[in-house]
Amino acid sequence: MRILLVEDDALLGDGLRAGLLQGGANLVDWASDAAAARLALTDHAYTAVLLDLGLPDRSGHSVLESMRARLDPTPVLVISAHDHLSERLKALDAGADDYLVKPFPLDELLARLRAVLRRSTGTVLPLLSYRDVAIETATRSVTREGTPVALSLHEYLTLQALMQRQGHTLTRHQLEDAVYGDHGTIESNTIAVYIHQLRRKLGDDLIVTVHGYGYRLGEATA
Repeated sequence: MRILLVEDDALLGDGLRAGLLQGGANLVDWASDAAAARLALTDHAYTAVLLDLGLPDRSGHSVLESMRARLDPTPVLVISAHDHLSERLKALDAGADDYLVKPFPLDELLARLRAVLRRSTGTVLPLLSYRDVAIETATRSVTREGTPVALSLHEYLTLQALMQRQGHTLTRHQLEDAVYGDHGTIESNTIAVYIHQLRRKLGDDLIVTVHGYGYRLGEATA
């Protein structure tokens, strides 16, 4: 379980990171402002995000809105000192999965995090695999021969789309939709870059290029 903690208070952030690790998280990345959080979300796949709203550069709302605009479904638990109903409603309507007001007991944070994760994985296939590569969709973790492999969020989403449609060739546009949705301008070679990175990390022969059409995982099906 890899968690992104977005919190600008150094003392609180240090305590929360220690508590999350003791509570079962394998890794906790800590971002102290919105810019660092958005960069981390671009480079890595997370099990969940703990998001403070009062960040020094931009509001935490901007991080949440950016995630949901590109159809990133990662569960978000807002942790904020703002107890106004309007703030809670704004965050929940923007796509937050829960809202916890500071200060709070660590046990309550961990319990709410577990509840958010249970809800988020209720309709997700828990395991996808092909050859010696496996994806645990509940935690967005990837292994090869049982060894963890670190993928960026976009690499993970590309692999997941191919895993879900094994034997079927996906066009570049279909993969772009799986990774980005309908948002943003995408360079024409972006998917090719992700495919190159996946082959480098998981094996050159894992993904088949169907020239003039797209990419496929596994033998072609009728």
